[in-house]
Amino acid sequence: MIKSYSAHTLPQQKQSWHTYSVAKTLETLGTNPQSGLDTENAAQRQQHYGRNEIEESAGRSNWEILLDQFTNIMLIMLIVVAIISGILDIVELRNSGTTKSGLPFKDTIAIFSIVILNGLLGYLQETRAEKALAALKKLSSPQVQVIREGKRQEVDAPLLVPGDIILVEAGDTLCADGQIIEGSHLQIRESALTGEAHAVEKNILTQGLQEDTPIGDRVNMVFTGTEVIQGRAKAVVTGTGMDTELGKIAEMLQSVETEETPLQRRMTQLGSVLVTGSLVMVALVVVGGTLKAGWGLLQELIEISLSMAVAVVPEGLPAVITVTLALGTQRMVKRHALIRKLPAVETLGSVNVICSDKTGTLTQNKMVVQEVETLEGNYQVTGTGYEPVGEFICSEAKSSIRCSRFGALEALLFTGVLCNDAHLSQEGNDWNIMGDPTEGSLLALAGKAELQQSVLEKQYARVGEFPFTSERKRMSTICQGSQTGDRWPSWQSQGDHQYLLFTKGSPELILERCQYYQQGKRVHPLTEEQKEQVLRGNNGMAKRALRVLGLAYKPLEQIPDATEAEEAEQGLVWLGLVGMMDAPRPEVKAAVAKCRAAGIRPIMITGDHQVTAQAIAQQLGIIQAEDHILGGRELEKLSQPQLEEEVERVSVYARVSPEHKLRIVQALQKRNKFVAMTGDGVNDAPALKQADIGIAMGITGTDVSKEASDMVLLDDNFASIVAATEEGRVVYSNIRHFIKYILGSNVGEVITIAAAPLMGLSGVPLIPLQILWMNLVTDGLPALALAVEPADPHIMERPPSSPQESIFARGLGSYIVRIGIIFSIVTITLMRWAFNDAQQPGHDPESWKTMVFTTLCIAQMGHAIAARSSTRLAIEMNPFSNLYLWAAVIVTTILQLMLVYVAPLRAFFNTRMLTGEQLVICLLFSSLMFVWVEFEKIILRLYRKFKH
Repeated sequence: MIKSYSAHTLPQQKQSWHTYSVAKTLETLGTNPQSGLDTENAAQRQQHYGRNEIEESAGRSNWEILLDQFTNIMLIMLIVVAIISGILDIVELRNSGTTKSGLPFKDTIAIFSIVILNGLLGYLQETRAEKALAALKKLSSPQVQVIREGKRQEVDAPLLVPGDIILVEAGDTLCADGQIIEGSHLQIRESALTGEAHAVEKNILTQGLQEDTPIGDRVNMVFTGTEVIQGRAKAVVTGTGMDTELGKIAEMLQSVETEETPLQRRMTQLGSVLVTGSLVMVALVVVGGTLKAGWGLLQELIEISLSMAVAVVPEGLPAVITVTLALGTQRMVKRHALIRKLPAVETLGSVNVICSDKTGTLTQNKMVVQEVETLEGNYQVTGTGYEPVGEFICSEAKSSIRCSRFGALEALLFTGVLCNDAHLSQEGNDWNIMGDPTEGSLLALAGKAELQQSVLEKQYARVGEFPFTSERKRMSTICQGSQTGDRWPSWQSQGDHQYLLFTKGSPELILERCQYYQQGKRVHPLTEEQKEQVLRGNNGMAKRALRVLGLAYKPLEQIPDATEAEEAEQGLVWLGLVGMMDAPRPEVKAAVAKCRAAGIRPIMITGDHQVTAQAIAQQLGIIQAEDHILGGRELEKLSQPQLEEEVERVSVYARVSPEHKLRIVQALQKRNKFVAMTGDGVNDAPALKQADIGIAMGITGTDVSKEASDMVLLDDNFASIVAATEEGRVVYSNIRHFIKYILGSNVGEVITIAAAPLMGLSGVPLIPLQILWMNLVTDGLPALALAVEPADPHIMERPPSSPQESIFARGLGSYIVRIGIIFSIVTITLMRWAFNDAQQPGHDPESWKTMVFTTLCIAQMGHAIAARSSTRLAIEMNPFSNLYLWAAVIVTTILQLMLVYVAPLRAFFNTRMLTGEQLVICLLFSSLMFVWVEFEKIILRLYRKFKH
């Protein structure tokens, strides 16, 4: 009896449907498996449950993102400076009809231009739209076949409702969650949800599964976004829209909040420190100057304050950082890592935990035969991937063998080729498989013994077969003897039969059907002791996480009928066992060791079984003696605080679900870990977005995972993550280099400007336009050159920088203050001499300002050359390792001299032409900066030598 529901009594979608029997599910949903729902009932349910679609929450608009750019404290200060400068120009125009600079609002326009450019730069970085949910929506098929009112019909996927009876077949993409009520040989690829590439066999269950059964083991259920590989089925819809497993992922994806990167936090801190310091200096100058000279100099003090405010803000820094990150992305692409979000370049340098999927990232995502065992012996097999190149090593003799000398081994290889539906082909240097990877591995194995599929299939034509099914767990083919030359190969020399039956499948089931075994060229009766020996070998391979197949054959006088499989597959001749696995990538073990040396902890998170995960982790060195392995069922029972305690000890997570991955990342972050997370499936998207660095797979990754990530691995290789992390460290190291270079001079500028009124000098030594020139050009070009400084060869031998580390940490703050003071002492000394000299009869009274301007700019060139290294002297470094720096120094120096000696530029920047003597004096004072920085390195070297 089917229940009848009103709109108020319709069942909840959020139930543990996999625990129900088919009968209970149909009764709960009030539907008929033959006739389905009627039109009125479907419409009623549509109104109650809503459309079968992924819902998307609204994000920030583009206008909100643009306005947010101008909430930066340094840009706010520049906006205030530009407004006050404009007001002062208006006052001057009203009083005298002109301004000191000649062109009114020149400083205001220049400052506003910088503010707008910086704002647009930030806006363009941030408006890369998040398309993860849009990609998620594409996973649903637009049309689906349903049974309604007893008729088979097609409806749009958004119109499906719980209780609908849907029909699926090979090639379909499922668009709702459901329970199977009828089916035949159904296999579904659920990699989008579980991350595992192999197809899952689905069955009808009379009894439900346990509550805590992982998604990958729910064989009675089908899920939205998964693909039907084989077979057909009828299913009842149990979940639609946001109540599907895919919907849960979308909900998790939307719940993850994007946090600031370490670089963004450090730049915010830098802005706060600079603005606060600037305001303190402005207050001291205005108060001190007013107390000394009275209110008459207030306008001049305000102009000095504006210059100080402009001087303290490194206007060129955002552009330099953006270009540095962009250059970092180019270098990373060469190392197979594509950066989607610029700040991720530097963020990689702070990573101290890498959570990696197993399949395809740590492993080759190719089944490779590792071991073969016959009753003649055990053999290890070398080689990588599907390339048919390798050796057979006898385990007992530890030496390479020729397979043709061992009859059972050669027969096993023949069977692997002739009982096979896959094809091995070469494209360039790559070998690829068309068909099942397990069968492909057998073709590659035979190729290592120089047995070619094309040759054997021509020689021994297939004339019949018994296909593999989930119930039989084996496959058999019947081949006819050769029509030319010897009928059968040398290992099969007995009898005059016309056909051979070749069988492969579950070792236990194949062994049950065997009465004989092959030894050399002869066949002998198979004893119980030998069967036990085979089973021990099978168990040993299984414990080593190998997937094991048994192979056998049988001579036939005639081709059996298709219905005689059971009878024909009796009395077989046992050949041996083949053990295969998705082998680790050969370069990953060294990459894992490099991780540990760099203070980065690798963690494996996989949907695969615990035994397999443990074996791979041990081979690669991911798991150590004190580390634990945690399964999905055990993880499910842990509260979040308990998991936060456990993550410190666990290096391998097996059989995990999407929710588990997200919880693991969150638990690691609670322990102050900076997490990089890899993933390729839809199930990985929430964890990728939550991680500090989300890394999607470029080859096997879904669009959803790529859109949720910060970085895409072009070769799906763990070693490329380590290479990208190294580049991230180089980028952060270079950012620190040019920040100390830029801010050292900015501090010197501020102190110099502040000293002028306190020393009783008339006028402002530097106007805002000149300061903008220094901050953008004189500082900017050499800073860009410092951004491409080659990496320190020992950069991966030290721990990662802490994400909470201040930008001023590890001596950078003290360096900036120290260099700023030296800058100001040199410049103030020159300023006092130049001011006194300018007051002499016949001298230009304004020339001292140009000398100060020129000295500050040229001094920065020497500082840039010295700032390449904190420990090595400039003469100790290879001058050709960074030619960009020399080009920047030469070009900037020429540009600075043009401002002094080219009339139009001189008029625009309010400079004066310097005499040869004045220029030489400027150059001499400028060189003192280079001398001082190099002298510091010598003192530091002597101190360390004395200390040790």
